[in-house]
Amino acid sequence: MNGTAIANRVRTVSWQEDEEPGTPKTPRTSTSPGQTMNGNINGHLNGNLNGHINGNVSEKVNGNSDEKFNGKSVTIFNGKLTCLKGHEKCMFHHDLELDHRPPTREALLPDMSSSYRLLLASLGEDPDRQGLLKTPERAAKAMLFFTKGYDQCIEDVLNDAVFDEDHDEMVLVKDIEMFSMCEHHLVPFYGKVSIAYLPNKKILGLSKLARIVEIYSRRLQVQERLTKQIALAVTKAVEPAGVAVVVEAVHMCMVMRGVQKINSKTMTSTMLGVFRDDPKTREEFLNLVQSK
Repeated sequence: MNGTAIANRVRTVSWQEDEEPGTPKTPRTSTSPGQTMNGNINGHLNGNLNGHINGNVSEKVNGNSDEKFNGKSVTIFNGKLTCLKGHEKCMFHHDLELDHRPPTREALLPDMSSSYRLLLASLGEDPDRQGLLKTPERAAKAMLFFTKGYDQCIEDVLNDAVFDEDHDEMVLVKDIEMFSMCEHHLVPFYGKVSIAYLPNKKILGLSKLARIVEIYSRRLQVQERLTKQIALAVTKAVEPAGVAVVVEAVHMCMVMRGVQKINSKTMTSTMLGVFRDDPKTREEFLNLVQSK
């Protein structure tokens, strides 16, 4: 059986159940890394995975190598076929789904436009009348923009903007504008985010804090998870002594519908490290956030 036939046989699609909420669910094959696929991944696949793959040979270095599978560059890590070369961090390439390519944003528009057209018709509207003729496509493009954070990752945004600096006092950027989409009703919530961290020999370019907010807010979200994701991203970026994040937002699902409380605001916070353990540091942060 050739490599194409093997790949086709394992294209049973399932959803990963242990993904972090708020991240895009992408199809996975029924075989996860380290499991068997018509045999033993660590053993034979069209011959010996660690030796010949479709007649291609490469040299292993500490058990790792770059090889070819059906003419495509792949990475072997600890004897396991992991992902397409150049897609090591791609959220669409989790395992052996070798023939899968992430759709471009433009490629999603036809299906999304058709869905919006069906929605308009379901509401009793005429999608072909002049005012609505281009609405499905406009709405699809708008939704792609609202959720563009799914296509971004922290590593790309940071772009080497982490600097060595002997500074250990609080760094605070407050009132960062934020727009997001409630995952329960698909209506907006918006507000401002304040982020502080205590450096530990490393500092982060100030604009990158705003970009981190943009990555996680431009997804289907709940405010509680958004707050924590921002804090964890800053922690991962510079490994500080502590991180504090406060988010204040107005939820249109409470304003336009439901209880319709137009003056209500929701505040959430995440405190990590020193900000959680030291009341004085936490108080200093909260005082600075509340000051004008």
